[in-house]
Amino acid sequence: MSSKQIMGLLARQRGETMAKTEVVELTNLVLVSDNETNQILVEDRRNPDWPGLTFPGGHIKPGESFVDSAVREVWEETGLTVHNPIFCGLKEFMGEHGRYIVALFRTDSFSGELESSSEGAVSWMRRDELFEHQFADGVDKLLKVFDQHNLSELSYLNDPNGEFK
Repeated sequence: MSSKQIMGLLARQRGETMAKTEVVELTNLVLVSDNETNQILVEDRRNPDWPGLTFPGGHIKPGESFVDSAVREVWEETGLTVHNPIFCGLKEFMGEHGRYIVALFRTDSFSGELESSSEGAVSWMRRDELFEHQFADGVDKLLKVFDQHNLSELSYLNDPNGEFK
C-alpha cells in the first residue's frame, strides 16, 4: 500500500474527506489599453452588488475557453472585438456558493466602435484620472496584478484585505 493510500485510509477513519473537487464560479475581467491615446477602457457597472468603475468582463460559460470568454464579454459589454488577450493573473475569494475565481486578461489590440450596454456605461480614461472616480470594490488592487509581472494573484481566501502572490 502506498503512503498516499495509507494517508487516505487514516483520514477516512478520522471522518475526514479528501475532496479533489469543489464548487467554483469562473469569471473574467479584461484591461483594454489604447496605446495611441494612453487610455484604458473602463465600465461604470450598474450592478448594485458591485457598483463603480471596473473593466469589461463576466461569467465564463460551461465548456467555453477562458480566452474565448474574455473576447465575448468585452464584445457584449463594449462593442469592441479584442485580439490576443494575455492572461496575467487571478483574483479569488469565497462566495456564497463556493470559490469565486476571476481570470484577469490584458490587451492593447482591438477593433470596432465603442458602445455601452445594459451592463454599464463604457468610456476611455487616462490612468491618472482613474483615482478621481469611485472604483468597484477591489479594482484599485487589481491594477497591481494587471501591471506587475511579478504578481499573479490577489487572494482573499486567507486575508480579508487581500493578499498578493
